[in-house]
Amino acid sequence: MINKIKQMVEKGTQAIGTFFHLGGTTAVDCIGIAGLDFFVVDTEHGPFDAESALAAILAAERRGITPFVRIKDTTRSSVLKMLDIGAKGLVVPCVNSKEEVERLVEYAKYYPTGRRGFALTLAGSFGYADFARDTQTYFETSNSQTLLLPQCETRGCLDHIEEIAPMEGVDGIFIGPYDLSVALGKPAQMDNPELVDAIRHVLNVCKANGKISMIFAGAADAAKAHLDQGFDCVACGLDTVFLIEAYKSLIAKLR
Repeated sequence: MINKIKQMVEKGTQAIGTFFHLGGTTAVDCIGIAGLDFFVVDTEHGPFDAESALAAILAAERRGITPFVRIKDTTRSSVLKMLDIGAKGLVVPCVNSKEEVERLVEYAKYYPTGRRGFALTLAGSFGYADFARDTQTYFETSNSQTLLLPQCETRGCLDHIEEIAPMEGVDGIFIGPYDLSVALGKPAQMDNPELVDAIRHVLNVCKANGKISMIFAGAADAAKAHLDQGFDCVACGLDTVFLIEAYKSLIAKLR
């Protein structure tokens, strides 16, 4: 098991992705053919559950694009299901405290870092993958190559980011700037100094602790600004919005 996004970050290469809402394996094919590095299957706001997320993950493997999943909540079952079907990273919404993240680490990481439930699943080719033939190697590889990314989108997570980011088992932080702007009482004011400072602070904490920094951007110009700022990974927009905008542009040219 190799996580290409982790490899890219370790080499100093920034990764570009998007959020996946369209569904269907052809949509994943198109995202992969386009050349994106990763996508995030959105089970929080999107229509997906384990079986539909599995279809997207399998298509991603075929196209060489790294599949992440934003899980719908912080429960053990949400964490376990998506890792067992092959998600290479989990973006976890609505995190508010260090205690919540401690539980997430317990659910997402195998011994000795956590207490992830052991089973021979698709993530390890049901025990037939080379790294899964030995339990210790299976645990070490899974812990290293599947990323746990709490989402900083609440006031609680922001206030405790200096405790959360350094935690063993936390591989990085994914900033949700829109919800964070709401949490700060500045809804969608993306240039508000308080929000800008908060984003910069989270980025600096990630860098200081050697953790992956990721953020959502609504459009290409914002994504470019975040890459220039030094973020390791940017998830730009939604596949649904890109599709709509492409056809709107076509219609505008033809009418």
